[in-house]
Amino acid sequence: MINAADGTIVGTIDDLGGAPEQAATDGKGTIYVDIEDAHSIAVVDANTMTVKTHYDMGGKGDQCAGLALDAKNQILFAACRNPQNMVILSAKDGKILDALPLAGGSDGAAFNPKTMEAFSSHGNGTLTVIKENSPTSFAVEQTVTTMAGAKTLTLDTRRTGFC
Repeated sequence: MINAADGTIVGTIDDLGGAPEQAATDGKGTIYVDIEDAHSIAVVDANTMTVKTHYDMGGKGDQCAGLALDAKNQILFAACRNPQNMVILSAKDGKILDALPLAGGSDGAAFNPKTMEAFSSHGNGTLTVIKENSPTSFAVEQTVTTMAGAKTLTLDTRRTGFC
């Protein structure tokens, strides 16, 4: 783990339980990490640098390569490659709330709290937009055509756009 203020290494976590892909944090000391080869999400306590638990995808998703968090409502969006879907879970207890289809195999995810939308980017030249209508209601809002090979993403909330 790295101190964001000065870049120093403050410690390590010995075993996340598999191959980590993307992480999201609630800003309050909890880090969620999708474990690509174990169909799960590791829940890490940043203060003690320990894995508290794993949330299993329950057969709804595997090879997750994107993870986003609605920190306000404590909702995780896990973008998976097999099957190609977005598994939506409670960040509080890992309960699966929904699973929605993606337009391709994900390689990244982001969440925009201003629009209440989760995004999944795919190497096939598509971006799936999932709308959080409420903390228990989600829908595929649209599929956007991008460029083939444009598989990663980041969200710039200051400009409300993608980089």
